[in-house]
Amino acid sequence: MNKTLFSLTCLLTSVLATDGIQAHVRAIPPTKSVAGPKRSIKPTDVKLPAGFSASIVAEGMGTPRHIAVSKTGDVYVKLAKLKDGKGIYRLRDTDNDGVMDERVGFGDYPGTGILIKNGYLYASSNNSVFRYKLNANEEVIAPDQPEKIVSGLREKERDKSKSIAIDGAGNLYVNIASDNDRCREPNSGKGIMPCSLLDSAAGIWRFKADATNQVFGDGVRFATGLKNVVGLDWNTKSNTLFVMMHGRGAFDDFYPQYYTPQQSAELPAETMYALKQGDDAGWPYIYYDHIQKKKLLAPEYGGDGKKPGTAKTIDPVAAFPAHLGPNALLFYTGNAFPERYRNGAFIAFHGQSQPLHKGYMVGFVPFKNGKPSGPWEIFADNFAGIDLAKPSGPVQHRPCGLAQGPDGSLYVTDDLNGTVFKISYKGPVAKASASKK
Repeated sequence: MNKTLFSLTCLLTSVLATDGIQAHVRAIPPTKSVAGPKRSIKPTDVKLPAGFSASIVAEGMGTPRHIAVSKTGDVYVKLAKLKDGKGIYRLRDTDNDGVMDERVGFGDYPGTGILIKNGYLYASSNNSVFRYKLNANEEVIAPDQPEKIVSGLREKERDKSKSIAIDGAGNLYVNIASDNDRCREPNSGKGIMPCSLLDSAAGIWRFKADATNQVFGDGVRFATGLKNVVGLDWNTKSNTLFVMMHGRGAFDDFYPQYYTPQQSAELPAETMYALKQGDDAGWPYIYYDHIQKKKLLAPEYGGDGKKPGTAKTIDPVAAFPAHLGPNALLFYTGNAFPERYRNGAFIAFHGQSQPLHKGYMVGFVPFKNGKPSGPWEIFADNFAGIDLAKPSGPVQHRPCGLAQGPDGSLYVTDDLNGTVFKISYKGPVAKASASKK
């Protein structure tokens, strides 16, 4: 791929990866049975391990980000941009044909985060977190009367999404991303020292999940040095918050003496961290080089591609190629998939790693005893719908959100083409495992 095409591709990736602009509009009646556009790829085009199959359960959803599935199989989708005035849609398959034929919209705010916990549906805008009371079937009781849990979170023009997770002790964790990719001074390669953004961004803040009308100042900075975390999940086996951090951008623009354009495309790693109170992942002062397998000092702060980063910062528990854009993290707790997938981590990768020509896929990391137990692998591939090494057309789908269904299936959203996929398993291994229980 020539340099011009590479630059254009990176620009397009950056534009498409941004969140929707914050907006509030008057509530309108819910829509139902809205037909979606003709799909650009067939479910059989999604490449999966033997025994797995994909289906498309919804289309025409606009910009679906994160997703939650109720115990009855209803799918709640959070949208980055309002669709018909609504930012959340409840999808339901009323005739059991595998397609969500009923759609009910509510919520007048765009955003990313959504989850079901302790009888509530939690959802985030780009500066606040809300919750809706659920009935016994996990249906929203009063969609026009959410409780405001947190407000006043930092919102800028880039990396504004507020992803959320809740632990077993009633704590709500919220990502607040940095809007300055490398914490540089304007139009300069010089780093801001100290990086003032760390006081209100580039970290995970903890709030109470059951207290209303909290503001930013009521929260506790749980972990810092995390440029942008769109994917995070609470691991119930180890009682630990795991996060996926988006790595920084270019190195060679101001530091060509240390980094070639190819190195700038290959670095830094996208990283997975297991967090505890007070942890510092090191951004913007350091980055993780997955090729050298070490933390290095960022050039804005005196690094040259070789100087080691400070030992005071935590190490990632897993690392991935640069610029893959991990936008969702899900620990699989079901029994429908083969044994090796249970309690492991699925990751929705929203971008593309240019040197490897891989991207727009769902990855998997096996876990044992609450820790990664092997190398990561591609689980579901070909959402792009084109040959990424020799692209002949536009990318069709960009995986963004993940959720586990009550039957143990895996749901995947696509925020580029408005599609919701469902991945199921019917192979012999799952049956054999089930017979042992």
